[in-house]
Amino acid sequence: MMPVCAPSAKTQTAPASPVEATSVVPITATPLTNINQSGFVYCVNGVVDSFNPQIANGGVLVDTISAQLYDRLLDVDPYTYRLIPELAERWETLNDGATYRFYLRKDVPFQTTAWFTPTRNLNADDVVFSFSRIFNQEAPYHAVNGGRYPYFDSMQFSDAVKSIRKINDYTVEIQLYKPDASFLWHLATHYAPVLSAEYAQNLTRNGIQENIDRQPVGSGPFLLNEYHPGQFIRLYRNESYWRGSPKMQQVVIDLGAGGTGRLSKLLTGECDVLAYPAASQLSILRDDPRLRISLRSGMNVAYLAFNTSKPPLNDVRVRHAIALAINNPRLMQSIYYGTAETASSILPRTSWAYDNESTITEYDIEKAKQLLQEANVTDLRLHLWVPTASQAYNPSPMKMAELIQADLARINIKVTIVPVEGRFQEMHLSDDEHDLTLTGWATDSNDPDSFFRPLLSCAGIDSQTNYARWCNPEFDRLLTEGVTSQDLAVRIETYQQAQKILAQEIPVLPLASSLRIQAYRYDIKGLVLSPLGNISFADVYREKPESNRK
Repeated sequence: MMPVCAPSAKTQTAPASPVEATSVVPITATPLTNINQSGFVYCVNGVVDSFNPQIANGGVLVDTISAQLYDRLLDVDPYTYRLIPELAERWETLNDGATYRFYLRKDVPFQTTAWFTPTRNLNADDVVFSFSRIFNQEAPYHAVNGGRYPYFDSMQFSDAVKSIRKINDYTVEIQLYKPDASFLWHLATHYAPVLSAEYAQNLTRNGIQENIDRQPVGSGPFLLNEYHPGQFIRLYRNESYWRGSPKMQQVVIDLGAGGTGRLSKLLTGECDVLAYPAASQLSILRDDPRLRISLRSGMNVAYLAFNTSKPPLNDVRVRHAIALAINNPRLMQSIYYGTAETASSILPRTSWAYDNESTITEYDIEKAKQLLQEANVTDLRLHLWVPTASQAYNPSPMKMAELIQADLARINIKVTIVPVEGRFQEMHLSDDEHDLTLTGWATDSNDPDSFFRPLLSCAGIDSQTNYARWCNPEFDRLLTEGVTSQDLAVRIETYQQAQKILAQEIPVLPLASSLRIQAYRYDIKGLVLSPLGNISFADVYREKPESNRK
């Protein structure tokens, strides 16, 4: 996928999380302070609302946790960006891309947890159950915990998938109504885990279907052991993992500190890995001989979304005026410190569909004032919603918001910053209260459809991934044309036309495409940083000091 306090108009209370500490059976485990003998601590700032990425809209679950708990049919090689087998040993594309047949691995066990003991290995029933839940509105589990699947809903997959059927215990066929060249890439995202159908049946018998998303059962390298909201998640290794037992007994994902607090934990050894350190912290990290840093280009973009359904932001002149007033070079210098490049398209430059003729929005205060005058807009007051947590695409969203606030004040636009946390932002965007939202998107798919359709399609409005609430039938037509063609040249031309529409209409203002950054202790080995999202921790280990080696 993936990568979201109250609105100023009225006081609101954040909704209760569907995952509570009491919903997970705690297991006595090694205290956090002694974990360096048996595992490592991964520090990341974020909120976890569920343990099933099917119903997530990005964030820590999709970017970090999902790869530990679950497997998918397909994976993406972090070095070549090619699709590779995971639970599907191989696959076939039939009917010019309208039918896909998957041949599953045998002898893949599901995890044995404190809340479920499987009696069989993974088979076609599990694949059919997992995707029927998403695509089939009549499936028994479709409506459980709200019936929203933001990533796939924004792709209109419920309307695209004709059937999912089991051919035999280890063969599954998915038929689409029409060819879709991006389909396999969507199945390789972390939004598409394979769940246990047997576990779902067990929950149904006990009348607790909602636990499908709260107490996870996957086939991944680690299983959930403890969860303390806002503090930490403890994962234990899956001793029966089909690829071999992970090298570390446990992983603790520390959610409890942001900003300099996480940096301090890394420096003192309380954290072994720091995800998304602020770019301003890199000089400190580089100067510490106990630390290592990994940097890679990422499939991500930070952007400012205009609520195009509200006046005066429904006027393209006002949107262009705001874009002209934002000093992007200052954002790049003050937020990223050389770890990102200015975005001139919603697609990162690493995408094969990127339009090289895309131009960077200029910084021109006088022209911005002129456009506002032409639109007869004066003394404009706007509310800017801003996530509080750092993200792969934006290490300091609040600081960026303050810089944008100062820029817009120069053209007499007063911006009130509204900090938001977790899914609270998503849940209220549909109320049409926001004017602007500072957000972004990171995906583990190399297909441009995974950017365009969730963020800017008409369907993305209902799935609450299109924060601009922008619907353009011609743009949607181009997206459909782009996925139905198997000719790469045709797809590239189609997506470049789509980018030209976005440059003219500017429903969102692309700001930056960031490098993915991780800092970690020198003795942590086997940690791979992928441009497409985080990957399994199964091969991570702690190198023993020379004096302890045999």
